[in-house]
Amino acid sequence: MDSVNYYTINEDAARRAKEMNSFSNYEAGSATEGYRKMVDKAAQLAEEQKKRTDPMYHEKIDRLLDAYSRRLAQNMNSGYEIDARVPSVLICGPANFPTRKKEKQNAARDRNMQEWREIQGILDKIRGVGIGGISSDDPDAVGKLKAKLDSLEEEQETMKLVNAYFREKDTLDGCPFLTQEQTEKLKSDMASSWHYGKAPYLPWQLSNNGAEIRRVKQRIEELSKKAEAVYVGWEFDGGHVEPCKEDNRLRIYFESKPEEDIRSELKSSGFKWSPKAGAWQRQLTANAFHAADRLAFLRPLTGESPTDLQKKLKYPAL
Repeated sequence: MDSVNYYTINEDAARRAKEMNSFSNYEAGSATEGYRKMVDKAAQLAEEQKKRTDPMYHEKIDRLLDAYSRRLAQNMNSGYEIDARVPSVLICGPANFPTRKKEKQNAARDRNMQEWREIQGILDKIRGVGIGGISSDDPDAVGKLKAKLDSLEEEQETMKLVNAYFREKDTLDGCPFLTQEQTEKLKSDMASSWHYGKAPYLPWQLSNNGAEIRRVKQRIEELSKKAEAVYVGWEFDGGHVEPCKEDNRLRIYFESKPEEDIRSELKSSGFKWSPKAGAWQRQLTANAFHAADRLAFLRPLTGESPTDLQKKLKYPAL
């Protein structure tokens, strides 16, 4: 990327937030500096992703990076404004402390933190641009997903162990669960202005990784069931339909080239012409059969719907 778009950080709000919550002096420009360091790291991630992807994806990566930079500035500015609303009890003392206002402030902080997590999710989107996930068409999809699950679970356990070590020792030095490089990186992250909380790994990081673990487990279960599923084809007036588990496709064969209006309906229902297969096809899923239900010209000669035919099987796929 030739240039990075930085957005304005409200230094006055950052200074007021510091004064309302700390006895130490605010270092002029530190909020902007912290923001720019985070954007620069995101820009580096974007450049690395571009090296791995086709140039057709580069514009999308740039758009995501700009969205991250813009939303991050907005979120940080909102955070400073929220922090400046009510002083810390350490600053103003417990006498006549505005408890109700503090509760509202804490609620606003929670909402701001939720938005912060969503913004950090843009970095995952950048990592995924142009790099497909594990496709259902991959014959070793379940094996690859299980390997990914092992890695995610190991990462989750490591984060918990590192946090526990830090709680006990109040330092990351000598942590047996980290390399020296990882230790220094975590120290740098913890010193950044964006790092809310004292723990090396923050709650949202554990939560996001836990959600990904659950998603991968669910996908493994779905693909395992699909591998055991049984499908059946059917004849219709002017052709026949065949499920092909080997290629993971539901294929429609016509006796002659279908009329333009039929081809249009097939396309709008997600079917594509495959010269190699000599058929109209789409991925072999329950949605493919539901799509066939809606196309009157594919009605089985038996009069039943495509999905009804599947449900009659001893081991139905739907």
